[in-house]
Amino acid sequence: MTQLAPTLQAFFTIRLTSQSGASPQTIAAYRDSWRLLLTFIADTKRIRPQQLDLAQLTADTVSEFLVHLEVVRGNSVSTRNARLAAIHSFFGYAAVRHPEHADTISQIMAIPAKRHHRTDVTYLTAAEIQALLDAPDQATNAGRRDHALLQLAVTAGLRVSELTALSPTDLHLGAGAHVVCHGKGRSRRITPLDRETVEVLRRHIDALPAGSVVLFPSREGARISRDAVAARLSLHASTASARCATMTTKKITPHVLRHSCAMRLLAAGIDTTVIALWLGHQSIETTQVYLHADMKMKEAALARTTPTGTKTGRYKPKTDKLLTFLHGL
Repeated sequence: MTQLAPTLQAFFTIRLTSQSGASPQTIAAYRDSWRLLLTFIADTKRIRPQQLDLAQLTADTVSEFLVHLEVVRGNSVSTRNARLAAIHSFFGYAAVRHPEHADTISQIMAIPAKRHHRTDVTYLTAAEIQALLDAPDQATNAGRRDHALLQLAVTAGLRVSELTALSPTDLHLGAGAHVVCHGKGRSRRITPLDRETVEVLRRHIDALPAGSVVLFPSREGARISRDAVAARLSLHASTASARCATMTTKKITPHVLRHSCAMRLLAAGIDTTVIALWLGHQSIETTQVYLHADMKMKEAALARTTPTGTKTGRYKPKTDKLLTFLHGL
């Protein structure tokens, strides 16, 4: 057996799981990155993964793989950088276990993340949100579930993985209504719920089978998958666009609902530090992107400035006849 196989196995079972306590989402993302890399090497170098050694995994090979992701697979720069982060993480671990490969490892670690332009944030307006919420047919079980899921998504701003992982016990619909979820890095987050969302969720829970441990179940009763959420959202967005024409120009994904929640809070005058806590952002810098997306805030700032071409002068008080008389004495 080569050095790569046991080291990679130890990286996932010992470093990520036992030592770092990485979340299932992180482990799955790293797993997928390595499956893609090993498959790429098998297809291009004709080396089976179990026969691949550390010495054969060079910086040139990794660079070719990163190009393959963007050119052949059509991945975004963000996805390319995420795959590279998974590779860097492994080689940081391998550097301690295999110092004899320090030269090769240092070359791979020197591959930089690729800079890219920040994309505009897509979000839904109040009218578009209402059209989307009205789209599911609430006469059916699937429609009621979808309506409740969409209502919670735009109110609480949960990630799609957080939504699909919820159980009925994660909801507290009495005084101080809130939802408890576990986000990135195993962080526990509590988000308050408004009155309308509470009523929608109560009706949804009452319709669930007795003893259900899944808040948003599939037709078979298991947790609805992320792909299924995206598919149902696409279906309802298509229905809503017939009533709200502005939605036809937007690509609506589950994450757009999270953006919409953030923009609703920002429009209400909520400070970005509170929005960061609401959404579970690890850094306040992540939340700053919503400031750039809020055109109304920019227009308000522009309205407070002096228009270009305006001549400024010294302040001249209005002439008062009485003061003029007194001044002339």
